[in-house]
Amino acid sequence: MSQKNKNIGIIGLDAMHAVALTKAINATEPASGYLNYRVTHAYPQGSKDLEYRKKNIPKYTAAVKEMGVKIVDSIADLLREVDQVILTSNDGHIHLEHALPVIKAGKALFIDKPLAGNWADAVAIFNAAEQHDAPVFSSSSLRFVSSIQQLDKDKTGKILGAHTFSPASYEPSLPELLWYAIHGIEMLFAVMGPGCIQVQRTSTEDFDYLTGLWSDNRIGTFRGTRKGKAGYGGTVFGEKGNVTLGSFEGYEPLALAIVEFFESKHPPVALKETLEIIAFILAAEESKSKGGVSVPLNNNI
Repeated sequence: MSQKNKNIGIIGLDAMHAVALTKAINATEPASGYLNYRVTHAYPQGSKDLEYRKKNIPKYTAAVKEMGVKIVDSIADLLREVDQVILTSNDGHIHLEHALPVIKAGKALFIDKPLAGNWADAVAIFNAAEQHDAPVFSSSSLRFVSSIQQLDKDKTGKILGAHTFSPASYEPSLPELLWYAIHGIEMLFAVMGPGCIQVQRTSTEDFDYLTGLWSDNRIGTFRGTRKGKAGYGGTVFGEKGNVTLGSFEGYEPLALAIVEFFESKHPPVALKETLEIIAFILAAEESKSKGGVSVPLNNNI
């Protein structure tokens, strides 16, 4: 593979993840496994509506330029220079518009969480990836913490359930738990796997508590926090033993997972599972609106 084939493009310089992932991948002495990939080009536009994101673009553009990244004027220009793309804007409402040209070009694409800002856009991304046979995945960085990636089922035995927690601040333009709570919810699904059929949400001004029922009668729970000291973690409950999940470990584990995906073209997280996570969040939204009743997941694609 030529070096040009290992060029990575970034779309959306409105979030610090663009800088963090570029720093990890373009490090002078990168961690073993970055496979000579480098972020070489970026298209700055991210959110069109979130002013507090838009104002970050000049700062983050300057930061990636200092790491040798060339700024381009359009996604079309970007796609002429790279064969894989990282979409880093945190505003899910812009993701479908930005992802479609990449998918139609058949380029490998990582979409930073959330996959999209609503169910229709998420399904449209899934269908486009299927139609164009384009490798796409989306994830929170918390899925790749070492305590999840290195779960030893010889020690836990069958995983019977899990509890996770994370900050859960809201962004008014998105479903409430699609903003920050998605980190802890992604951790829950990383441990439990897909197959959740219903969710119940208890919500106050400062906290959320979700109880999910899986199709095999396992229960997984999530606690979201908007008051007190925030953090990430949880517990895995196994037949043979329980395991404590560690906290955020920086962006290097996610960067490595992205690069390995670009090399193999095999997504480490299936888009169907990511859609289930969004369905879980939307069902939790409905549960809150109905006073905390259990709500089945809508997984219709």
